[in-house]
Amino acid sequence: MKRAVIIGASSGLGHEVTRLLLDRGYTMGIAARRIEPLEQIKAMAPERVVVRSLDVTRDDAPQALYSLIDELGGMDLFFYASGVGKQNMELNADIELNTVNTNAMGFTRMIGAAFRYMAQHGGGHIAAISSIAGTKGLGAAPSYSATKAMQNTYLQALEQQAAMRRLAITFTDLRPGFVATPLLGDHPTYPMLLNTERVAREMVRAVEHRRHVWVIDWRWRIATALWRRIPRWLWRRLNVK
Repeated sequence: MKRAVIIGASSGLGHEVTRLLLDRGYTMGIAARRIEPLEQIKAMAPERVVVRSLDVTRDDAPQALYSLIDELGGMDLFFYASGVGKQNMELNADIELNTVNTNAMGFTRMIGAAFRYMAQHGGGHIAAISSIAGTKGLGAAPSYSATKAMQNTYLQALEQQAAMRRLAITFTDLRPGFVATPLLGDHPTYPMLLNTERVAREMVRAVEHRRHVWVIDWRWRIATALWRRIPRWLWRRLNVK
């Protein structure tokens, strides 16, 4: 029996990945702040879905995760799909700090809790949705791109620590380009906008093939490879939104 926990399953990519894993026979523990969408997912396969209300920004979130895992009977895959992001050209302090609280503090809180659980229970697979935004600092979304870079580095560090400690924990860092989900809000002009269902399918395939880092899709693999080669003096003069 394959058991997966998904944090951020109420909408967007988390919701689509949940649906795909259910189709693949997983028993699921799903969590998010809003419980109503989770109950709708549970109705698809009530005997294979356990739900929990969980806010990654709260100190008690790891305890809620462990309670969910206990009810599920264990965890083979931990899939993290929670996050926030906004363009912030005015550098509104509330937006910046809320993004850091969710994408950095919340991410560290939950990925760390999953890592500690797997370290004590024979290993497992940790997959997390970060973003191509972590490739370079984006002036239109400073805290968002910074926290995504932090997520990339944190997963890389934990992967190394797992190897140093000889822990059987696998990591997959999923880095989609711009995806048409509620996270983007009312900004339909993003370049190379990706379809949610297609991205979710590619994410599941990347997890199944145990990719370490996977940029979605091929166009964004080319774009980010080029971004990395742009010198700093030129990057700061570009109008990237």
